[in-house]
Amino acid sequence: MKPRVPFALVMAVGFILISGCIDITSKNSANQTASASSVTPISNTTNALVNKTANTTPALASDLKGSLKVSISGCLHPANLTVFLDREPVGTVEPKSPLYLMVSEGNHTVMVCLGPVCEQENVTTRFGRYVTVDFSEQLQHDVKLPNPTDQPTARILEYYKNGNVVSVFVEFINPESTDHTFAAGLSLGYTYIDGRSHLKLGDSAQVKTTVSVKAGQKETKRLDMYLVSNGQVLTYGNPVIEELKVT
Repeated sequence: MKPRVPFALVMAVGFILISGCIDITSKNSANQTASASSVTPISNTTNALVNKTANTTPALASDLKGSLKVSISGCLHPANLTVFLDREPVGTVEPKSPLYLMVSEGNHTVMVCLGPVCEQENVTTRFGRYVTVDFSEQLQHDVKLPNPTDQPTARILEYYKNGNVVSVFVEFINPESTDHTFAAGLSLGYTYIDGRSHLKLGDSAQVKTTVSVKAGQKETKRLDMYLVSNGQVLTYGNPVIEELKVT
C-alpha cells in the first residue's frame, strides 16, 4: 500500500520552491544592475569626443610668424647694441653677430641706439617670408664712427670769431673698448692794433680743457679763446691742438 501525501502539503512545498526561485532571480538582477551602472554611458563618451573635436581649431592668423634678421654688418665700430622691437628689448647685435627673430605677422618697428643716436625701420612680416634690416649705413652716416684701428684723438670741427672771442668746437674721439680722459691744450696766433700805442703787435691765445669720453663714444666741446681786450684785432690764424694727453 503506497503512502499518500496530502494534496495540501504538496501545494505548500511548491509555493516555497517557487518563492525561492523568485528571490534568487531578484538578487542576480540587482547585481547586474549595479555592475552596469559603473560603466560610462555611451552618450557621455560621445559628448566628450564632440567637445574634444570642437576645441581642436586651426591656428589663428595672429599665431603665424615670419623671420626677421637685424644686423650692423657694415659697421666699423665694435659695438654691442640692444635691438628694440615695438619699443621692447629683444636682444643684442654686433657687426659679426646678427640677431635672428621669429616675429608675429604684421607691421613692426625695429630700432637700435648708439649713445643718443637711435635708428629705426618699419617692417612688415609675413609667414614664410624672410625680412632683413641692416642699420650699418645709417649708423656710419649719423654717428660718424671712427675706425677701430685708430688711436684716441681729438680734432677741431669748426670755429668762428665774435668780437675779440674765437669759439672753437673740438671733437674728442675714443674708439677703444675702455673709457679715457682727454687733456687738451689749444693755441691761436693773431695780430692787433694796440689801443694805447696804436702800434701793430702780435700775440697768441691759449686754452686748456679736460674731457672724459666713454668707450666707443665721442664728445664735442666748445672752447672760447679770448684775444686782446684793449685793441683792434686785425688778423688771426687757425686754432691748433698743441697738446693732447689720453689717460
